[in-house]
Amino acid sequence: MRKASTIKIGEELKKLRRSNGYTQEKMAEAIDVSTRYIGDIEQDRAKPSYEILIRICNLYNISLDQVFSKYLNIEGNKTLEYGLVGFDSLSDEDKLTIEYLINYFNSSKC
Repeated sequence: MRKASTIKIGEELKKLRRSNGYTQEKMAEAIDVSTRYIGDIEQDRAKPSYEILIRICNLYNISLDQVFSKYLNIEGNKTLEYGLVGFDSLSDEDKLTIEYLINYFNSSKC
């Protein structure tokens, strides 16, 4: 866990934006801020307010702990959760393929 004074979430937010298929422009429009502000947040030149963080979490259907997972003492693998961001927007065929692969790899461990 890192010290609270060094919290930088810009890269995490950038990964989330890209994994959800948003450009900076589309994201800015969706949460009602400027594109420049999104860029500043992603470059850690600006820190988003609580209100903006809530808008971002609602946009991506995630919780705040996923954004701050590096800095929280929470057990579990948050990397996996980030990998599944956008799963709901996949086609049914792609979802079935992923579920099949997960089941396959889990069964091969036994």
